[in-house]
Amino acid sequence: MKNKILKLFRNNIQNLIPYQSARHIGGMHGNILLNANESPLSVCFKSKKKIFNRYPECQPNHLISLYASYVNLSCEQILVTRGADEGIELLIKSFCEPKKDAIIYCPPTYDMYKVSAKIAGVEIKEIPTIKNTWQLDLCNIKSNLIGVKLIYICNPNNPTGNLILLNDLINLLSITSNQCLVVVDEAYIEFSPTDTMTRYLSEYPNLVILRTLSKSFALAGIRCGFTLANQEIINILKKVISPYPISVPVTDIAVQALKEKNIQLMQNRVSMLNNHRIWLIKKLKSIQCVEKVFISQANYVLVKFFMFKEIFKTLWNKGIILRNQHDKKNLEKCIRISIGTHSENVLLIKELKIFSKKNMFSGGVSEK
Repeated sequence: MKNKILKLFRNNIQNLIPYQSARHIGGMHGNILLNANESPLSVCFKSKKKIFNRYPECQPNHLISLYASYVNLSCEQILVTRGADEGIELLIKSFCEPKKDAIIYCPPTYDMYKVSAKIAGVEIKEIPTIKNTWQLDLCNIKSNLIGVKLIYICNPNNPTGNLILLNDLINLLSITSNQCLVVVDEAYIEFSPTDTMTRYLSEYPNLVILRTLSKSFALAGIRCGFTLANQEIINILKKVISPYPISVPVTDIAVQALKEKNIQLMQNRVSMLNNHRIWLIKKLKSIQCVEKVFISQANYVLVKFFMFKEIFKTLWNKGIILRNQHDKKNLEKCIRISIGTHSENVLLIKELKIFSKKNMFSGGVSEK
């Protein structure tokens, strides 16, 4: 009976490799969690709502109004979602015909673009970024636009941490005008706020922006995101989104987080984490087991290590949990490190120095 039931699954789901979230792969094992790009500092909010017998608003007006003010857009340009991940899915559901249309995604990048398309039965055109610079391969993208409805670009990119060149994004929007949507995922943009694309929404009707409260706002646990686009696109997405996506407690806490005083606290926290990142990068560059540290404009840093497997395992066993990126496109021997508190960063550097000393590193030995 069990095998007969399993045969009912859609073929693409039977063969699906699910997204490997930090928690899914055992990332709660340690005391120092530097593997999910979360805020290392918590914020203290309590839900003021006490009555839950009624369904919530589909799109909470007060929350949308506050976020519109925060990003300097109109309320009609904003959709609230269960994290930015729901925005990724809604766009595919709304614009892509299964087994007919395609998305473009540019690895190494966030894998949910690819996973969401596979679940929906939508073709994926994989166009890697240029190795080591991680910039868009515009020529290759331009020659692969037939059948493409959505292009997903993470900026700053995860896991590499770099910003995509503004001129390349503008060129991409021009190239794809009236042909497909360019979806810029700005989950980490508060760590480099002047590089947001929000000011281009009025100029490019094919631009869509994804945002979240998970990172800089330190609210990963409430799952609240936003899709920013022109009103026509938002109206289409409203047709597809589930009837009551945002729970009352989530709305309550998100509204508190978007009050002026708490936005200022968020910006102070971001400034501190950016300083921690600068310090961590400087220290990493001086450690002998480190082969290369990549530039980052986010709350994490990508590092290429000698003996990366041994380093990852050694730190894991000591309760310092990082994110192995070795199996991703063009990221051989790389590990992503979320920026922690100062004491967490200090302990990480200490353990890496101990590892280097034990393995008698001279800086010239690399793993085959």
